[in-house]
Amino acid sequence: MKKTLFLLLILGFVSLPLAAQMPGLDNLCRLKNAESRSISPENFTGEKGKGGMATLEEGTAAKAARELGQGWKVNPYVHIEPGTTFTLGEVKDSGVINHIWMTPVGDYRCMIFRFYWDGEEKPSVEVPVGDFFAAGWGMGKEPQLTSLAVCVNPRSGFNCYWQMPFRKGFRITIENLSEKPATIYYQIDYTLEKVKRDTPYFHAQFRRTNPLPEKEVFTIVDGIRGRGHYVGTYVTHGANSPGWWGEGEIKFYIDGDTDFPTICGTGEEDYFCGSYGYNERNEDGKEVYSSFSSPYTGFYHVPYADGKYRRFGQYRWHITDPVHFRNDLKITLQSLGWQSEGRYLPLQDDLGAVSFWYQLEPHAPFPALPTAEQLTITD
Repeated sequence: MKKTLFLLLILGFVSLPLAAQMPGLDNLCRLKNAESRSISPENFTGEKGKGGMATLEEGTAAKAARELGQGWKVNPYVHIEPGTTFTLGEVKDSGVINHIWMTPVGDYRCMIFRFYWDGEEKPSVEVPVGDFFAAGWGMGKEPQLTSLAVCVNPRSGFNCYWQMPFRKGFRITIENLSEKPATIYYQIDYTLEKVKRDTPYFHAQFRRTNPLPEKEVFTIVDGIRGRGHYVGTYVTHGANSPGWWGEGEIKFYIDGDTDFPTICGTGEEDYFCGSYGYNERNEDGKEVYSSFSSPYTGFYHVPYADGKYRRFGQYRWHITDPVHFRNDLKITLQSLGWQSEGRYLPLQDDLGAVSFWYQLEPHAPFPALPTAEQLTITD
């Protein structure tokens, strides 16, 4: 009987329309009034028929292409000098960014992404490059992630699939706050098309506190004003003391909530859809951290030089369950462990977070980004 029911379920799934089986594929068979464009070091403007035109006199890979010439991967990357800002791409039109690929070389925390929509003076996105792609612990410590919104492929193939609409244009920059040059390979894939009036804009903001003051909560984001929906959280959690670190709750204060939130979780790893400390037992019966990456949630750990796991990354994308707000939004995280006699222990850990959301403009000004010294990760 059980076998029959199982077969019926499988057959029922297979008989569903393709759109029901594979979210995101339902519109692929439909024609669309759009034009595909792509910006990269081989086509800084994204203009039609203008790719691969760099000459040996101006290309960053001129030495490698010296026997082949123009059109043969002459300019595949850019260098960004310390203390300077480079414009990755700028477009004056209407459309949607659908994918960003990047391979950065340098200090991920000190490369600052900024995205500007429709000529605005203050960015709607201001996030270190590594954290934007859920790889906040730095070069050489990248996880392998396979999610719907962000993929990190071996070795440092960063991919973002958040849709980012613009009506009058966009400008994307990277500022190099480090003391060493950075090298960036990148591609921004977008379409030129009309954007509906009620479509909100993409936003992302970064916070870091190290160490968290005693008995204080960490603010993932606050000061969001306007109407929109929250779609994702990435947290780097550096444990500054031994023992379990993820007992604290994540709370969403929505539309005027003050002392108590509307949405209150039951633990840090619970919010990121794990449980019991992300632990599994190995062959020796010892509990060990178990990394995972799924379409909507994931967890990974980064060892210190001594092999101990005290640095962790976690993501949750609210793709199927966005958190809607009409006026304002604030999100906090408690940092809690355990102490004797079954009591909670407030921790003073190293906490960083990227919040992702869509909202109608204008957006409230972001708080000042941490300084280069405050951003830097030290062993």
